[in-house]
Amino acid sequence: MKYCACPYRYERRRTREVHLGNPRDGGVIIGGDHPVVVQSMITADTMDTEACVRETLALVEAGCQVVRITAPTVKDAANLRNIVAALRARGCKVPIVADIHFKPEAAMEAVKWVECVRVNPGNFADSKKFVVKEYTDEQYAAALARVEEKLTPLVLECKRLGRAMRIGTNHGSLSDRILNRYGDTPLGMVESALEFARVCRKHDFHNFKFSMKASNPKVAIQCYRLLAARLAMEGEDWNYPLHLGVTEAGDGEDGRIKSAIGIGSLLCDGLGDTIRVSLTEDSVHEIPVCRAILECVPALTRSDLTVPTDDLPFRPFEYQRRPSVEVELVPGIQCGGEQPIRVIVPRRAWEQLVPRISPRSDVRPEGAYENLPVWEVDPRQEFAVPTENQLITVRDLPDLPVLSAFRLLAWRLQRMKCRNPILLKDCLQVPQPPLDRQTALLRSSIVLGSLLADGIGDAILVRNESDPQAALQLAYNILQAAGCRSFKTEYVACPSCGRTLFNLQTVTARIKARTSHLKGVKIAVMGCIVNGPGEMADADFGYVGGAPGKVNLYVGKKPVKFNIPEEEAVDRLIDLIREHGKWVDPAPVPAVDEMRSHPSSCSVSSAA
Repeated sequence: MKYCACPYRYERRRTREVHLGNPRDGGVIIGGDHPVVVQSMITADTMDTEACVRETLALVEAGCQVVRITAPTVKDAANLRNIVAALRARGCKVPIVADIHFKPEAAMEAVKWVECVRVNPGNFADSKKFVVKEYTDEQYAAALARVEEKLTPLVLECKRLGRAMRIGTNHGSLSDRILNRYGDTPLGMVESALEFARVCRKHDFHNFKFSMKASNPKVAIQCYRLLAARLAMEGEDWNYPLHLGVTEAGDGEDGRIKSAIGIGSLLCDGLGDTIRVSLTEDSVHEIPVCRAILECVPALTRSDLTVPTDDLPFRPFEYQRRPSVEVELVPGIQCGGEQPIRVIVPRRAWEQLVPRISPRSDVRPEGAYENLPVWEVDPRQEFAVPTENQLITVRDLPDLPVLSAFRLLAWRLQRMKCRNPILLKDCLQVPQPPLDRQTALLRSSIVLGSLLADGIGDAILVRNESDPQAALQLAYNILQAAGCRSFKTEYVACPSCGRTLFNLQTVTARIKARTSHLKGVKIAVMGCIVNGPGEMADADFGYVGGAPGKVNLYVGKKPVKFNIPEEEAVDRLIDLIREHGKWVDPAPVPAVDEMRSHPSSCSVSSAA
């Protein structure tokens, strides 16, 4: 199965157009030859018309082209009429998307007033109670018939009114039926979406797009690739647009890195027609990040590269680390094989950082590039490998796209059956003048995160960021976000919306302040139950809004504490972590003399 035209040469996937409203009257066209569309979601209560209008106008002013508003009940859906009317009265013609979960009747109300309705196949007509059940073929067919029965009225109404639909599958809210048939897999997400697409096509309705969101960038990449490949197999007229996003990415530097890995890598593969960066911050902060990610793509891709193959040196639909031998970087530190992905720095940075690193720090350079036995090659040309016991990398070749270069290197090594560990670089020419902090972060995350998600790479070198300490921290943060190396607490935190039952930004900050020292612990902070239990399947602990002012606590995907008053919930979460043997007390604050000895200590931080 092919998910893109060529993994070494950029070519955007051609899709049919999806119309959100009339383009002559402020509507937006997604797909075709049109630029990638940027969208976001407001956080206000849908029943608060003025607040919804105010937030929408702020998003549009920031450059947002499509705005999504939650409609959890029929009453909320009905109020979309007032929101849209107020926006149009103020001259704002931005298309509005109604976000629907659980209630088909809310979708039937919302479709009267908005340009697009988002439905989640995992909970629109199915259930999610984590029930294990074996389905016979007859039972499965009967369940599918019930799905079609509930979805068909909305499809027909979308067609009659000229509305669009987003079939939005979420890793955290796959139905019990899908989980029991396919497991918690990219294949399950894709099949869930295709079921809804077949109902749409049965009624000759084609004005829809897909999304395949997950909080794990690796999973998101695999899902979108698999969907693109399956659509191509279904036929040329299955070329529906894709909305890209990494859900529950979190906030600060961590949220931006996760989003850049998941969204940026797919854009560089030529996939994606509309994007949203989901940050646990005010939604207007998402728009500049979207724009910046889009601006990175031309700098990282070219279409004029002549490549010798279309064969893949990695598995595009499942993660498998490329096999390599172990080599010694410095005494006591091995690289390759089953070793952690190592962090290399330029010699200048090594000399500056090493004398000032605290003995307790988990963030430290593990080799100086110029001091290591690294073999540099041009992967466009054949080369011989004198020994496997040596790091290999791509020479600094500014005319060569960096993603393509390392994929070609991995392919050549695979073809020669050589298992040299690969040192990844985030650029093949040190930027001059230096990049601004955000551009450096996004470019490095896209390049290194994409390759690591492909299973390529045994060590990484960050050079887009000119400040040595910031570059070192960025390298470790990319490894954490890509799921390759855990050196600090990891947080899965959803962006706020009208369903949220507490202030996500405040609560997330409070939880981080108490738990950011817990190395290797993963904590999910979820505003409601739509995706919470599912997205917490690989988290150790979860903090989920259960009712206004009440919080439920989870261990993995299992709820264990219910209806805890919000003012007590953080303390109870810490008690739960302690009960399960994951708690350690924070290290004491260094004494003044020690701080003077290490003035630029590369300490671990939970977020930038």
